[in-house]
Amino acid sequence: MEITTERVRIPVSGGGSMGGTLARPKDGGRRGAVLVFMEIFGVNAHIRDVTERIAREGYVALAPDYFHRSGPGVEYDYDEAGIAAGMKLLTALRADEMIADAHDAIGWLRARSDVDPARIGCVGFCIGGHMAYLVACETDVVAAVSFYGGGIAGAAGPGGGPPTVDRSSGIGGEIVCFFGGRDAMIPVDQIEKIRAALARAGVRHHIEVYPDADHGFFCDRRSTYHEPSARDAWRQLREFFARTLRS
Repeated sequence: MEITTERVRIPVSGGGSMGGTLARPKDGGRRGAVLVFMEIFGVNAHIRDVTERIAREGYVALAPDYFHRSGPGVEYDYDEAGIAAGMKLLTALRADEMIADAHDAIGWLRARSDVDPARIGCVGFCIGGHMAYLVACETDVVAAVSFYGGGIAGAAGPGGGPPTVDRSSGIGGEIVCFFGGRDAMIPVDQIEKIRAALARAGVRHHIEVYPDADHGFFCDRRSTYHEPSARDAWRQLREFFARTLRS
């Protein structure tokens, strides 16, 4: 499918704006939309590539820059310097601000003539995977996909406050979570805590743990890229969004 891409500015609560990358089918038809939540490395080449891949599947895809308060427009490489810089910005995130940014991005998408306002979903990677889970809990997205979302079942949510997993009963749509069995940053007990919370809340969900995959397994620019797991996760994502985001 032929697509077009552009850099956009999204007005945010309290004034100012949040940058982002938009990718959409060129035909301009009314479609479901997907928010693409970045890792700690910003809306970099990998996130832009994922956003474009989703657009080629027939969705309006928006990757918002939720580092806009502390590091607007940053793009880091997958090296030690990039990790160190991204971690500094990660510690500045606050759950209430992340939720506000998501509401603003969803509202911006719903105002577009090419978006079906009832068919909005999200996907995220690493802290973006956490963001996708949080957004599923606190907004009315109908579908969410979380890739190796770190800290979801941690002792506290971003910036302190309640653990994100404790918000699970707020999920009104469906959620899919992908994890790597070799990911030391997300221990098995945290995955099981997420699984139990979703089941207890009666949330429609699927959790997939790839035994041979590590953190970041979906990103082909990282040393931990694991092609078989990435390929299967993409298949599941495509099928999930086709079922939930197409009229």
